[in-house]
Amino acid sequence: MKNEMLQRTKQFAIDCWHFCSKVPKSREFNAYVNQLLKCSSSVGANYRSSQRAKSTADFINKLKIVEEEADESMYWLEIFEQILPEYADEIKGLIKEANEILAITVVSINTIRKNQNK
Repeated sequence: MKNEMLQRTKQFAIDCWHFCSKVPKSREFNAYVNQLLKCSSSVGANYRSSQRAKSTADFINKLKIVEEEADESMYWLEIFEQILPEYADEIKGLIKEANEILAITVVSINTIRKNQNK
């Protein structure tokens, strides 16, 4: 599962980058593109960082960042879905992947916390 998540989170960043490369260039679009690029790449970077956590608390903290960044990615993708309907299918796929990464991360956090309390 660990290696799969490392690959999925990296691929999510790459897929968002490919989408962003298609977005028209303007001051307005560029602001949103920059936001999506930052948070989508942060998902993978922080998941990778979590694998080198120094403690359980550090691991949970890094996964919480993954959770926040995946959710933020979904927000920007939802904005793009409304302003660029011609890319709706591609965006829906990205939202689905972000949502799956988010769900896996939340389950992981909850499992770790539950195991800590035993």
